[in-house]
Amino acid sequence: MFTLGCTGRCACAEAQWLANCKTSFMDKVTIPEADVIAFDSLAQDVTGLRILMVNIYAIKQGSGEWMLIDCGLPHAEGRIRDWAAQHFGAGNAPQSILLTHGHFDHAGSVEALAESWNVPVYVHPLELPYVTGTSPYPPPDPSVGGGLMARLSGLYPRSPVDISSRVKVLPDSGAVPGFAAWRWIHTPGHTDGHVSLFRDFDRTLIAGDAFCTTKQESFLAVATQKPEMHGPPAYYTTDWDAARDSVQRLAALRPNSMGPGHGQPLAGLDAANALTELARNFDAIARPAHGKYVDQPTA
Repeated sequence: MFTLGCTGRCACAEAQWLANCKTSFMDKVTIPEADVIAFDSLAQDVTGLRILMVNIYAIKQGSGEWMLIDCGLPHAEGRIRDWAAQHFGAGNAPQSILLTHGHFDHAGSVEALAESWNVPVYVHPLELPYVTGTSPYPPPDPSVGGGLMARLSGLYPRSPVDISSRVKVLPDSGAVPGFAAWRWIHTPGHTDGHVSLFRDFDRTLIAGDAFCTTKQESFLAVATQKPEMHGPPAYYTTDWDAARDSVQRLAALRPNSMGPGHGQPLAGLDAANALTELARNFDAIARPAHGKYVDQPTA
């Protein structure tokens, strides 16, 4: 009887362990700390900066011209200008700005920066309503992700920025204007007009919010920045099928180094394999079981 009882208890314990494994491990892909790299070491002529919970990047070419990728949170323009002066010289404005998308944490300081530098801002055409003062983004879904950052998302700014006089549409060819080594890739899902940047010769990827290397829904994860591969920030993602397809498109590139919009920059085979694992099992790892946009994406 004892043996049977033990067997029953062990079976229950094993079932619970497996259930716990699914909860604990299937919402992320772990990444060795050794694959984490400094923002200044992301790749040749690529540097980045974390501003609280979000990353921005700059790309440069041999002539000294540079482009800013994303503009961080509102009121971060002073910090960004100081950082740019350290890297590119005081008074050396970028040739242009490119937004991966227009959410408040990526376009928060774009109006001030574009005005002070007197430069154009490139976006995908589907982002135009959100950067020309025309339309707010769809409301976030605080019910997904299970963390404080997700629960607070209803308080995040949704009003569109207005850079109508400076905005330019990215060319259909995929070229990044003025930077021939780079190409932009349409990676919708998080937003309809989301884009990522890729440089083929060394396989460097600037992902935007197509995926994260931290659990962006969790305040603790954002604070500790433990490297893990996750899908896009769930509370703002409005089309999960498109988000899965975008991750699969990026994973197929097998990037050597990658700079996400949230989390630590990564380089190495383990990081590339983690992205492949996320792409292969996206629905199990990243897609919420329930939520406002899980079964019914926005039009």
